[in-house]
Amino acid sequence: MPNDQSTPGIVAGRLSADQIARNFGDLHPPLDDHEARVAADRCYFCYDAPCMTACPTSIDIPLFIRQIATGTAEAAAKTIFEQNIIGGMCARVCPTETLCEEACVRNDAECEPVQIGRLQRYATDRLMAKGGHPFTRAAATGKRIAVVGAGPAGLACAHRLAMKGHEVTIFDGRKKGGGLNEFGIAAYKAPGNFAQAELDWLLGIGGITVEYGKRLGDGLSLDDLKKGHDAVFLGIGLAGVNALAVSGSHDGLAAAVDWIAALRQSKGKTDVAVGRDVVVIGGGMTAIDAAVQAKLLGAETVTIAYRRDKAAMAASEFEQDLATSKGVRILYNVAPKAVDKDGITLARTATKDGKLVETGETLTLPADQILRAIGQTLEGAPVVLKIDGGKIAVDASGRTSVAGVWAGGDCATGGEDLTVTAVAEGRDAAEDIHTSLTGGA
Repeated sequence: MPNDQSTPGIVAGRLSADQIARNFGDLHPPLDDHEARVAADRCYFCYDAPCMTACPTSIDIPLFIRQIATGTAEAAAKTIFEQNIIGGMCARVCPTETLCEEACVRNDAECEPVQIGRLQRYATDRLMAKGGHPFTRAAATGKRIAVVGAGPAGLACAHRLAMKGHEVTIFDGRKKGGGLNEFGIAAYKAPGNFAQAELDWLLGIGGITVEYGKRLGDGLSLDDLKKGHDAVFLGIGLAGVNALAVSGSHDGLAAAVDWIAALRQSKGKTDVAVGRDVVVIGGGMTAIDAAVQAKLLGAETVTIAYRRDKAAMAASEFEQDLATSKGVRILYNVAPKAVDKDGITLARTATKDGKLVETGETLTLPADQILRAIGQTLEGAPVVLKIDGGKIAVDASGRTSVAGVWAGGDCATGGEDLTVTAVAEGRDAAEDIHTSLTGGA
C-alpha cells in the first residue's frame, strides 16, 4: 500500500509540516493584474495563430489574450470556457511548453513565448471567483444521457450535453469526482482543492446528477444504461497498472499512480510515507510527478530509471528539467532486471537498428521504495465493445462499435494522458450525441 510504513526506510513525516507546506506550494504562482497586462501585451494577436492550432481544444488564444489586454478578464474567461469548460485546471497542468507556447511566434523573435498558460489561469480564476455560471441551459429536450466516469472527458461531455438541454447522470466508481485531475495530478500543480472547486462550479450549469460508488461491472451494466437512457458516454480512463516484469521481490514496490492518489487525498501530506532512497521506473509525466513529490516529501535520493534515451522520454524537457532542479537524478538507457530487499538491478540499454537491446552491463541502486510508472491499462470495458490496441475503438466523433454508445479520454483510441485532450474528446462526443438525438436542433 502507498502509505504502508511497515517497510523499514519508508516512513511518513521526514520533514516538518511547515516545510512540506512550502514545498507543495503553487508551481507557477498566479499573475497579478499588472503582470497579466504586461504578459498580454507581448502577444502579436496573430490572424492565423499557430498557438490556436496547437491547442487540442482550439481555444481562440489571441482573442482571450486581447480581452485581458483591454481589461476584460471575465470576457476572456468565457472565450476559454466556450471551448474548454475545464480551462482552469488545464491552465495549471497542460504541458503548454509542447503545445500552444511551443507554437508561439514569439519563440522566433525573442526565444521566449507568451505566457499563455498563466494568462489562461488569470482569466479563468477571476471569473470562477465571482461565483455563478457563465452559461445557461437550453430548453429541455426530454433526452437522458448516462456518462460513466467523472474525469475530464466525462465532465466535459456532461456539461456540453446539459447546456444543450439534456438531462445527464454521471456515474463514477470513486467517492468523489475529478478523475485524473483529482487523483492523478501532482499536488504542487493544483493545490488548494482546486479540482473539487472546479467540479462544483462546472455542475452549476444544472441538469447534471452525479452518483458515486458505481462502476461498470460492479452494480452497473452497459445494457441497463442503454435501456434507461437515450445515449451513453464512457469516460472510464485507464484503471489498470502495468506490472514490473523483473525477478525477485521487494516490499517497497508500489504503483506510482496509487501513491500519487494517496498524496493528493492527504490534507497535510505529513502522513504519506516515503523512502529514504526512492527509484521510479518510467519516463512519462507520472514518473516525473512521483519522483518530484518524493523529493518534496524529504527522500534523500530519488532516481528516475528510463529504458530509452532523453529524446524518447514522454515527459517534456520542461518536466525533466523541473525534476532535476528539485534534486531528482534521471538515468537514461537503463531497464529494470531484478529486485531484492536492498534495491534494484538495472541493465544498460542501447538502440541498434531501431531496436532496444541490452549492452550486457548492469548497475545496482539501493532502494527502500520502488515506484512503477510504466503505463496503465484498460479495465472494466464491456466485452461487447470493440477494443483496438488495448483501448475502446472509436471513430472521429467518439462513436464506439455499439450503437448509442460513445467513448473518449484515456480509455479510447486516440486518447492521451492529457486533461486537455480528454476535454476535447468529451466535448466533441457530446456534440455528436446531441446531433444524433435531435438532428442538430
